Amino acid sequence: MARVLIVDDDENFSALLSIMVKRAGHDAVAVATIKEGMKVLRGACEVVFLDIHLPDGNGLEILQDIRNTPSSPEIIIITGFEDSGAAELALKSGVWDYIRKPSSIKQMQLALLRALQYRKEKGYQGLPAALKMDGIIGKSPLVGACLNLVAKAARGEANVLITGETGTGKELFALSIHNNGPRSNKSFVVVDCASLPQNLVESTLFGHKKGSFTGADRARDGLIRQAHGGTLFLDEIGELPLSIQKSFLRVLQMRSFRPIGSDTEITSDFRLISATNRNLDRMVEEGQFREDLLFRIRTLQIDLPPLREHPEDIRELLVHYVARLCEQYGVGNKGFSPEFLAALEAHDWPGNVREFISTLERAISEAFHQPTLYPKHLPAEIRIRIKRSELDMGSGSEPHRETAEPVPVLRTYREEAIAAAEKKYLERVIKISEGRLREICRLSGLSRPRLYALLKKYNLTRQTVPS
Repeated sequence: MARVLIVDDDENFSALLSIMVKRAGHDAVAVATIKEGMKVLRGACEVVFLDIHLPDGNGLEILQDIRNTPSSPEIIIITGFEDSGAAELALKSGVWDYIRKPSSIKQMQLALLRALQYRKEKGYQGLPAALKMDGIIGKSPLVGACLNLVAKAARGEANVLITGETGTGKELFALSIHNNGPRSNKSFVVVDCASLPQNLVESTLFGHKKGSFTGADRARDGLIRQAHGGTLFLDEIGELPLSIQKSFLRVLQMRSFRPIGSDTEITSDFRLISATNRNLDRMVEEGQFREDLLFRIRTLQIDLPPLREHPEDIRELLVHYVARLCEQYGVGNKGFSPEFLAALEAHDWPGNVREFISTLERAISEAFHQPTLYPKHLPAEIRIRIKRSELDMGSGSEPHRETAEPVPVLRTYREEAIAAAEKKYLERVIKISEGRLREICRLSGLSRPRLYALLKKYNLTRQTVPS
Protein backbone atom coordinates (compact mmCIF):
# COMPACT_ATOMS: atom_id res chain seq x y z
CA MET A 1 0.00 0.00 0.00
CA ALA A 2 1.39 3.38 -1.05
CA ARG A 3 0.96 6.69 0.72
CA VAL A 4 -0.39 9.43 -1.54
CA LEU A 5 -0.40 13.13 -0.64
CA ILE A 6 -2.98 15.51 -2.14
CA VAL A 7 -2.15 19.23 -1.92
CA ASP A 8 -5.20 21.18 -3.13
CA ASP A 9 -7.34 23.89 -1.53
CA ASP A 10 -10.47 22.71 -3.37
CA GLU A 11 -12.14 20.57 -0.70
CA ASN A 12 -14.56 18.84 -3.06
CA PHE A 13 -11.82 17.90 -5.52
CA SER A 14 -9.53 16.70 -2.72
CA ALA A 15 -12.33 14.52 -1.34
CA LEU A 16 -12.93 13.04 -4.79
CA LEU A 17 -9.23 12.27 -5.24
CA SER A 18 -9.01 10.77 -1.76
CA ILE A 19 -11.85 8.36 -2.53
CA MET A 20 -10.17 7.35 -5.79
CA VAL A 21 -6.83 6.71 -4.03
CA LYS A 22 -8.44 4.65 -1.25
CA ARG A 23 -10.46 2.58 -3.72
CA ALA A 24 -7.17 1.78 -5.46
CA GLY A 25 -5.97 0.31 -2.16
CA HIS A 26 -3.70 3.12 -1.02
CA ASP A 27 -3.54 5.60 1.86
CA ALA A 28 -4.57 9.22 1.06
CA VAL A 29 -3.58 12.35 2.97
CA ALA A 30 -5.22 15.62 1.84
CA VAL A 31 -4.01 19.10 2.83
CA ALA A 32 -4.82 22.60 1.54
CA THR A 33 -1.47 24.43 1.78
CA ILE A 34 2.19 24.05 0.86
CA LYS A 35 3.21 24.37 4.51
CA GLU A 36 0.98 21.46 5.55
CA GLY A 37 2.13 19.40 2.59
CA MET A 38 5.83 19.82 3.44
CA LYS A 39 5.09 18.65 7.00
CA VAL A 40 3.49 15.47 5.66
CA LEU A 41 6.47 14.90 3.36
CA ARG A 42 8.78 14.56 6.34
CA GLY A 43 7.51 10.99 6.39
CA ALA A 44 7.33 8.39 3.62
CA CYS A 45 5.26 9.29 0.55
CA GLU A 46 5.25 7.74 -2.92
CA VAL A 47 3.11 10.13 -5.00
CA VAL A 48 2.01 13.76 -4.63
CA PHE A 49 -0.99 15.27 -6.42
CA LEU A 50 -0.06 18.97 -6.41
CA ASP A 51 -2.14 22.00 -7.37
CA ILE A 52 -0.29 25.05 -8.70
CA HIS A 53 -2.24 27.97 -7.24
CA LEU A 54 -2.36 27.47 -3.48
CA PRO A 55 -3.19 29.88 -0.62
CA ASP A 56 0.44 30.16 0.51
CA GLY A 57 2.33 29.97 -2.78
CA ASN A 58 2.88 28.47 -6.21
CA GLY A 59 3.22 24.70 -6.43
CA LEU A 60 5.78 24.94 -9.23
CA GLU A 61 8.17 26.75 -6.89
CA ILE A 62 8.42 23.81 -4.46
CA LEU A 63 9.11 21.00 -6.94
CA GLN A 64 12.76 20.81 -5.93
CA ASP A 65 11.85 20.94 -2.23
CA ILE A 66 9.56 17.95 -2.74
CA ARG A 67 12.31 16.10 -4.61
CA ASN A 68 14.66 16.76 -1.69
CA THR A 69 12.35 15.12 0.87
CA PRO A 70 13.39 11.68 2.20
CA SER A 71 11.23 9.60 -0.19
CA SER A 72 11.55 11.87 -3.27
CA PRO A 73 7.99 11.12 -4.46
CA GLU A 74 6.64 11.24 -8.02
CA ILE A 75 4.68 14.45 -8.63
CA ILE A 76 1.44 14.78 -10.60
CA ILE A 77 0.42 18.39 -11.23
CA ILE A 78 -3.35 19.07 -11.17
CA THR A 79 -4.56 22.56 -12.07
CA GLY A 80 -7.64 24.37 -13.28
CA PHE A 81 -5.60 26.88 -15.30
CA GLU A 82 -4.63 26.39 -18.93
CA ASP A 83 -0.97 27.35 -19.19
CA SER A 84 1.31 25.54 -21.62
CA GLY A 85 4.32 27.44 -20.25
CA ALA A 86 3.69 26.11 -16.75
CA ALA A 87 3.26 22.62 -18.19
CA GLU A 88 6.58 22.86 -20.02
CA LEU A 89 8.39 24.10 -16.92
CA ALA A 90 6.81 21.35 -14.78
CA LEU A 91 7.68 18.56 -17.21
CA LYS A 92 11.25 19.86 -17.58
CA SER A 93 11.45 19.73 -13.78
CA GLY A 94 10.69 16.01 -13.91
CA VAL A 95 7.05 15.76 -12.80
CA TRP A 96 5.26 12.56 -13.73
CA ASP A 97 2.27 14.20 -15.40
CA TYR A 98 0.46 17.52 -15.80
CA ILE A 99 -3.33 17.14 -15.67
CA ARG A 100 -5.80 19.96 -16.22
CA LYS A 101 -9.03 20.12 -14.23
CA PRO A 102 -11.65 18.96 -14.83
CA SER A 103 -10.39 15.55 -15.86
CA SER A 104 -11.91 12.13 -15.53
CA ILE A 105 -11.22 10.03 -12.46
CA LYS A 106 -10.03 7.34 -14.86
CA GLN A 107 -7.27 9.63 -16.19
CA MET A 108 -6.06 10.50 -12.70
CA GLN A 109 -6.29 6.89 -11.58
CA LEU A 110 -4.21 5.79 -14.57
CA ALA A 111 -1.59 8.48 -13.82
CA LEU A 112 -1.37 7.23 -10.22
CA LEU A 113 -1.12 3.59 -11.30
CA ARG A 114 1.62 4.27 -13.83
CA ALA A 115 3.60 6.48 -11.43
CA LEU A 116 3.56 3.77 -8.75
CA GLN A 117 4.46 1.10 -11.31
CA TYR A 118 7.37 3.23 -12.57
CA ARG A 119 8.54 3.88 -9.01
CA LYS A 120 8.48 0.18 -8.19
CA GLU A 121 10.41 -0.80 -11.31
CA LYS A 122 13.10 1.85 -11.06
CA GLY A 123 13.66 1.46 -7.33
CA TYR A 124 15.04 4.25 -5.20
CA GLN A 125 18.04 5.80 -6.95
CA GLY A 126 18.88 8.70 -4.74
CA LEU A 127 18.10 12.39 -4.80
CA PRO A 128 19.58 15.25 -6.79
CA ALA A 129 20.57 16.61 -3.39
CA ALA A 130 23.04 13.69 -3.11
CA LEU A 131 24.87 14.74 -6.28
CA LYS A 132 28.50 15.77 -6.15
CA MET A 133 27.77 19.40 -6.89
CA ASP A 134 31.28 20.48 -7.98
CA GLY A 135 30.69 24.11 -7.00
CA ILE A 136 27.11 24.42 -8.34
CA ILE A 137 25.28 26.76 -5.96
CA GLY A 138 21.54 27.48 -5.95
CA LYS A 139 18.20 26.21 -4.67
CA SER A 140 15.87 28.12 -7.00
CA PRO A 141 13.36 26.17 -9.14
CA LEU A 142 15.35 26.96 -12.31
CA VAL A 143 18.61 25.58 -10.90
CA GLY A 144 16.75 22.65 -9.34
CA ALA A 145 15.30 21.69 -12.73
CA CYS A 146 18.82 21.68 -14.21
CA LEU A 147 20.11 19.49 -11.36
CA ASN A 148 17.31 16.98 -11.99
CA LEU A 149 18.55 16.71 -15.57
CA VAL A 150 22.14 16.32 -14.34
CA ALA A 151 21.01 13.39 -12.17
CA LYS A 152 19.29 11.75 -15.15
CA ALA A 153 22.24 12.36 -17.46
CA ALA A 154 24.70 10.93 -14.93
CA ARG A 155 22.84 7.61 -14.84
CA GLY A 156 23.23 7.01 -18.58
CA GLU A 157 25.61 7.39 -21.49
CA ALA A 158 23.54 9.67 -23.75
CA ASN A 159 25.22 12.64 -25.44
CA VAL A 160 24.42 15.84 -23.56
CA LEU A 161 24.26 19.42 -24.87
CA ILE A 162 24.49 22.17 -22.25
CA THR A 163 23.36 25.62 -23.38
CA GLY A 164 23.53 28.98 -21.65
CA GLU A 165 25.07 32.42 -21.72
CA THR A 166 28.77 32.93 -21.06
CA GLY A 167 29.53 32.58 -17.36
CA THR A 168 26.52 30.44 -16.38
CA GLY A 169 28.70 27.47 -15.36
CA LYS A 170 28.41 25.10 -18.29
CA GLU A 171 31.72 23.37 -17.52
CA LEU A 172 30.72 22.91 -13.86
CA PHE A 173 27.53 21.14 -14.90
CA ALA A 174 29.44 18.99 -17.39
CA LEU A 175 31.92 18.03 -14.67
CA SER A 176 29.06 17.19 -12.31
CA ILE A 177 27.58 14.80 -14.90
CA HIS A 178 31.00 13.15 -15.27
CA ASN A 179 31.72 12.92 -11.53
CA ASN A 180 28.32 11.40 -10.76
CA GLY A 181 28.45 8.87 -13.59
CA PRO A 182 30.10 5.47 -14.15
CA ARG A 183 33.17 7.08 -15.79
CA SER A 184 34.01 9.29 -12.79
CA ASN A 185 37.35 7.52 -12.18
CA LYS A 186 38.48 8.16 -15.77
CA SER A 187 39.65 11.27 -17.63
CA PHE A 188 37.55 14.41 -18.09
CA VAL A 189 39.10 15.97 -21.21
CA VAL A 190 38.16 19.59 -21.97
CA VAL A 191 38.34 20.91 -25.52
CA ASP A 192 37.81 24.67 -25.94
CA CYS A 193 36.66 24.76 -29.55
CA ALA A 194 36.87 28.57 -29.60
CA SER A 195 40.61 28.56 -28.92
CA LEU A 196 41.69 25.71 -31.21
CA PRO A 197 44.30 27.00 -33.72
CA GLN A 198 42.67 26.95 -37.16
CA ASN A 199 45.58 25.09 -38.74
CA LEU A 200 45.89 22.55 -35.92
CA VAL A 201 42.26 21.67 -35.18
CA GLU A 202 42.43 18.25 -36.84
CA SER A 203 45.79 17.39 -35.26
CA THR A 204 44.63 18.51 -31.82
CA LEU A 205 41.48 16.37 -31.93
CA PHE A 206 42.67 13.30 -33.84
CA GLY A 207 46.42 13.29 -33.14
CA HIS A 208 49.22 12.70 -35.68
CA LYS A 209 52.10 10.47 -36.56
CA LYS A 210 55.71 11.62 -36.46
CA GLY A 211 56.68 13.51 -39.63
CA SER A 212 53.11 13.81 -40.92
CA PHE A 213 53.55 17.59 -41.32
CA THR A 214 56.13 20.29 -40.71
CA GLY A 215 56.83 20.50 -37.00
CA ALA A 216 55.47 17.03 -36.19
CA ASP A 217 58.75 15.87 -34.65
CA ARG A 218 57.05 13.12 -32.67
CA ALA A 219 53.77 11.20 -32.63
CA ARG A 220 51.02 12.60 -30.42
CA ASP A 221 47.64 11.31 -29.27
CA GLY A 222 44.74 13.62 -29.99
CA LEU A 223 42.29 14.78 -27.32
CA ILE A 224 39.67 12.29 -28.53
CA ARG A 225 42.04 9.41 -27.82
CA GLN A 226 43.01 10.92 -24.46
CA ALA A 227 39.33 10.77 -23.47
CA HIS A 228 39.24 6.98 -23.98
CA GLY A 229 37.22 5.45 -21.14
CA GLY A 230 36.21 8.85 -19.82
CA THR A 231 34.36 11.99 -20.90
CA LEU A 232 35.09 14.35 -23.79
CA PHE A 233 33.78 17.85 -23.09
CA LEU A 234 33.55 20.05 -26.19
CA ASP A 235 33.13 23.59 -24.88
CA GLU A 236 31.69 26.12 -27.34
CA ILE A 237 31.03 23.43 -29.93
CA GLY A 238 29.38 26.07 -32.13
CA GLU A 239 32.89 27.29 -32.96
CA LEU A 240 33.95 23.91 -34.37
CA PRO A 241 34.85 24.49 -38.07
CA LEU A 242 32.45 23.01 -40.62
CA SER A 243 35.37 21.16 -42.20
CA ILE A 244 35.87 19.22 -38.95
CA GLN A 245 32.19 18.71 -38.12
CA LYS A 246 31.79 15.99 -40.76
CA SER A 247 34.84 14.12 -39.51
CA PHE A 248 33.71 14.38 -35.91
CA LEU A 249 30.22 13.13 -36.83
CA ARG A 250 31.85 9.96 -38.14
CA VAL A 251 33.80 9.59 -34.89
CA LEU A 252 30.52 9.77 -32.95
CA GLN A 253 28.96 7.14 -35.18
CA MET A 254 31.89 4.71 -35.37
CA ARG A 255 33.94 5.60 -32.26
CA SER A 256 37.03 5.23 -34.47
CA PHE A 257 39.24 7.62 -36.43
CA ARG A 258 42.55 7.87 -38.26
CA PRO A 259 45.29 10.19 -36.87
CA ILE A 260 46.96 12.48 -39.41
CA GLY A 261 49.57 10.59 -41.37
CA SER A 262 48.40 7.17 -40.16
CA ASP A 263 47.05 4.31 -42.27
CA THR A 264 45.44 2.65 -39.27
CA GLU A 265 42.23 3.56 -37.49
CA ILE A 266 42.17 3.61 -33.71
CA THR A 267 39.20 3.54 -31.37
CA SER A 268 38.15 5.70 -28.45
CA ASP A 269 35.32 4.85 -26.05
CA PHE A 270 34.22 8.20 -24.63
CA ARG A 271 31.09 9.88 -23.30
CA LEU A 272 30.36 13.18 -25.11
CA ILE A 273 29.18 16.34 -23.38
CA SER A 274 29.02 19.54 -25.42
CA ALA A 275 28.31 23.15 -24.49
CA THR A 276 27.53 26.35 -26.34
CA ASN A 277 26.36 29.91 -25.78
CA ARG A 278 25.11 30.11 -29.38
CA ASN A 279 21.77 29.20 -30.95
CA LEU A 280 22.70 26.04 -32.85
CA ASP A 281 19.26 25.74 -34.46
CA ARG A 282 19.73 29.17 -36.02
CA MET A 283 23.26 28.23 -37.09
CA VAL A 284 21.82 25.16 -38.83
CA GLU A 285 19.34 27.38 -40.68
CA GLU A 286 22.21 29.66 -41.72
CA GLY A 287 24.38 26.75 -42.90
CA GLN A 288 26.98 27.26 -40.17
CA PHE A 289 26.38 24.00 -38.30
CA ARG A 290 25.52 20.51 -39.52
CA GLU A 291 21.99 19.42 -38.69
CA ASP A 292 22.95 15.74 -38.47
CA LEU A 293 25.68 16.58 -35.97
CA LEU A 294 23.25 18.62 -33.88
CA PHE A 295 20.89 15.64 -33.70
CA ARG A 296 23.78 13.48 -32.49
CA ILE A 297 25.07 15.78 -29.75
CA ARG A 298 21.63 16.78 -28.40
CA THR A 299 20.22 13.50 -27.13
CA LEU A 300 19.67 15.29 -23.81
CA GLN A 301 19.73 19.07 -23.43
CA ILE A 302 20.23 21.17 -20.30
CA ASP A 303 19.45 24.91 -20.60
CA LEU A 304 21.23 26.88 -17.88
CA PRO A 305 19.46 30.09 -16.79
CA PRO A 306 21.30 33.43 -16.61
CA LEU A 307 21.82 34.76 -13.09
CA ARG A 308 19.35 37.61 -13.62
CA GLU A 309 16.55 35.01 -13.93
CA HIS A 310 17.19 33.47 -10.50
CA PRO A 311 18.28 36.36 -8.24
CA GLU A 312 16.95 34.43 -5.23
CA ASP A 313 20.22 32.44 -5.38
CA ILE A 314 22.44 35.52 -5.00
CA ARG A 315 22.56 35.40 -1.19
CA GLU A 316 23.65 31.74 -1.19
CA LEU A 317 26.22 32.45 -3.90
CA LEU A 318 27.51 35.39 -1.87
CA VAL A 319 27.95 33.36 1.34
CA HIS A 320 29.66 30.50 -0.50
CA TYR A 321 32.11 32.52 -2.56
CA VAL A 322 33.02 35.01 0.16
CA ALA A 323 34.03 32.09 2.39
CA ARG A 324 35.97 30.40 -0.41
CA LEU A 325 37.77 33.55 -1.57
CA CYS A 326 38.67 34.62 1.96
CA GLU A 327 40.21 31.20 2.57
CA GLN A 328 42.06 31.47 -0.73
CA TYR A 329 43.47 34.89 0.20
CA GLY A 330 44.31 33.81 3.74
CA VAL A 331 42.08 36.38 5.44
CA GLY A 332 39.31 35.95 7.99
CA ASN A 333 35.82 35.31 6.66
CA LYS A 334 33.95 38.55 6.04
CA GLY A 335 30.41 39.55 6.75
CA PHE A 336 28.37 41.83 4.51
CA SER A 337 25.94 44.67 5.07
CA PRO A 338 22.31 44.50 3.91
CA GLU A 339 23.15 47.31 1.48
CA PHE A 340 25.94 45.21 -0.07
CA LEU A 341 23.53 42.33 -0.70
CA ALA A 342 20.90 44.72 -2.06
CA ALA A 343 23.45 46.17 -4.48
CA LEU A 344 24.34 42.71 -5.76
CA GLU A 345 20.65 41.90 -6.21
CA ALA A 346 20.11 45.16 -8.11
CA HIS A 347 22.77 44.38 -10.71
CA ASP A 348 21.68 42.42 -13.80
CA TRP A 349 24.97 40.47 -14.11
CA PRO A 350 25.49 40.31 -17.88
CA GLY A 351 28.56 38.12 -17.24
CA ASN A 352 26.52 35.84 -14.93
CA VAL A 353 28.19 33.84 -12.14
CA ARG A 354 31.65 34.36 -13.65
CA GLU A 355 31.23 38.14 -13.36
CA PHE A 356 29.73 37.69 -9.87
CA ILE A 357 32.82 35.82 -8.63
CA SER A 358 35.19 38.34 -10.21
CA THR A 359 33.28 41.18 -8.55
CA LEU A 360 33.55 39.53 -5.13
CA GLU A 361 37.29 39.04 -5.64
CA ARG A 362 37.69 42.75 -6.29
CA ALA A 363 35.49 43.65 -3.31
CA ILE A 364 37.45 41.40 -0.94
CA SER A 365 40.74 42.82 -2.23
CA GLU A 366 39.40 46.33 -1.62
CA ALA A 367 38.26 45.45 1.92
CA PHE A 368 41.28 43.26 2.66
CA HIS A 369 41.65 43.97 6.40
CA GLN A 370 38.07 45.07 7.06
CA PRO A 371 35.62 42.51 8.50
CA THR A 372 32.50 43.69 6.62
CA LEU A 373 31.74 44.26 2.94
CA TYR A 374 29.88 47.45 2.00
CA PRO A 375 28.72 48.84 -1.38
CA LYS A 376 31.80 51.09 -1.22
CA HIS A 377 33.93 47.99 -1.84
CA LEU A 378 32.22 47.17 -5.14
CA PRO A 379 33.82 48.17 -8.45
CA ALA A 380 32.98 51.75 -9.42
CA GLU A 381 31.42 50.72 -12.75
CA ILE A 382 28.85 48.52 -10.99
CA ARG A 383 27.99 51.19 -8.42
CA ILE A 384 27.60 53.78 -11.20
CA ARG A 385 25.39 51.45 -13.22
CA ILE A 386 23.13 50.73 -10.24
CA LYS A 387 22.91 54.40 -9.28
CA ARG A 388 22.19 55.42 -12.87
CA SER A 389 19.36 52.88 -12.98
CA GLU A 390 17.92 54.23 -9.72
CA LEU A 391 18.07 57.82 -10.97
CA ASP A 392 16.54 56.91 -14.33
CA MET A 393 13.61 55.19 -12.60
CA GLY A 394 13.03 58.22 -10.42
CA SER A 395 13.55 60.87 -13.09
CA GLY A 396 9.82 61.30 -13.73
CA SER A 397 8.98 62.12 -10.12
CA GLU A 398 8.82 65.60 -8.61
CA PRO A 399 11.45 66.20 -5.90
CA HIS A 400 10.36 67.00 -2.35
CA ARG A 401 6.71 66.43 -3.22
CA GLU A 402 4.60 65.55 -0.19
CA THR A 403 2.43 62.47 -0.58
CA ALA A 404 -0.02 60.63 1.59
CA GLU A 405 1.07 57.31 0.14
CA PRO A 406 3.85 55.43 1.94
CA VAL A 407 7.19 55.38 0.17
CA PRO A 408 8.15 51.78 -0.71
CA VAL A 409 11.57 50.42 0.12
CA LEU A 410 14.03 50.67 -2.76
CA ARG A 411 13.95 46.96 -3.56
CA THR A 412 10.15 46.93 -3.90
CA TYR A 413 10.20 50.10 -5.97
CA ARG A 414 12.88 48.68 -8.25
CA GLU A 415 11.03 45.37 -8.72
CA GLU A 416 7.80 47.20 -9.61
CA ALA A 417 9.63 49.38 -12.14
CA ILE A 418 11.37 46.38 -13.71
CA ALA A 419 8.06 44.50 -13.90
CA ALA A 420 6.39 47.42 -15.68
CA ALA A 421 9.28 47.68 -18.15
CA GLU A 422 9.26 43.92 -18.81
CA LYS A 423 5.53 43.88 -19.47
CA LYS A 424 5.77 46.84 -21.85
CA TYR A 425 8.69 45.17 -23.66
CA LEU A 426 6.81 41.87 -24.07
CA GLU A 427 3.74 43.65 -25.43
CA ARG A 428 5.96 45.34 -28.00
CA VAL A 429 7.70 42.11 -29.04
CA ILE A 430 4.36 40.26 -29.32
CA LYS A 431 3.01 43.02 -31.55
CA ILE A 432 6.09 43.09 -33.79
CA SER A 433 6.20 39.28 -34.11
CA GLU A 434 2.41 39.03 -34.59
CA GLY A 435 2.35 36.47 -31.80
CA ARG A 436 4.62 33.91 -33.53
CA LEU A 437 6.34 31.91 -30.80
CA ARG A 438 9.65 31.28 -32.57
CA GLU A 439 9.91 34.93 -33.61
CA ILE A 440 9.19 36.15 -30.06
CA CYS A 441 11.96 33.91 -28.72
CA ARG A 442 14.35 35.04 -31.47
CA LEU A 443 13.77 38.75 -30.90
CA SER A 444 13.79 38.60 -27.10
CA GLY A 445 16.50 35.98 -26.65
CA LEU A 446 14.25 34.18 -24.16
CA SER A 447 13.90 30.42 -23.89
CA ARG A 448 10.38 29.06 -24.27
CA PRO A 449 9.94 28.13 -20.56
CA ARG A 450 11.12 31.61 -19.51
CA LEU A 451 8.84 33.28 -22.06
CA TYR A 452 5.84 31.28 -20.87
CA ALA A 453 6.64 32.14 -17.26
CA LEU A 454 6.76 35.87 -18.06
CA LEU A 455 3.53 35.73 -20.10
CA LYS A 456 1.83 34.11 -17.14
CA LYS A 457 3.37 36.58 -14.68
CA TYR A 458 2.01 39.58 -16.60
CA ASN A 459 -1.25 37.94 -17.72
CA LEU A 460 -0.36 38.25 -21.42
CA THR A 461 -1.15 36.01 -24.38
CA ARG A 462 0.59 35.59 -27.71
CA GLN A 463 -2.32 37.24 -29.48
CA THR A 464 -1.28 40.40 -31.27
CA VAL A 465 -1.40 43.40 -28.96
CA PRO A 466 -3.73 46.08 -30.40
CA SER A 467 -2.33 49.49 -31.29
